[in-house]
Amino acid sequence: MTTRVFNQEAKLKLIQLVNESIGILQEVETLTEGLNDTVKAIAEELEIKPSILKKAIKVAHKARLGETNEENSELNTILETVGRTN
Repeated sequence: MTTRVFNQEAKLKLIQLVNESIGILQEVETLTEGLNDTVKAIAEELEIKPSILKKAIKVAHKARLGETNEENSELNTILETVGRTN
């Protein structure tokens, strides 16, 4: 296996990309932690499971309620068929 050697211009681009990406990923991590704290607090206040609230947020974000309803409908049909709806 040969080792690739990058020229100076490519090296600078890679360094810039990696450094900027690290900053962005750290920012995303911080924002995610804040969102999780907010979801947990609201879920507790409204007596809703945080996982349900997170799922609602994800579905709303992706605007996929119709698709989710179809999947849940099929899931419900399967569970009703096998007598596991309680």
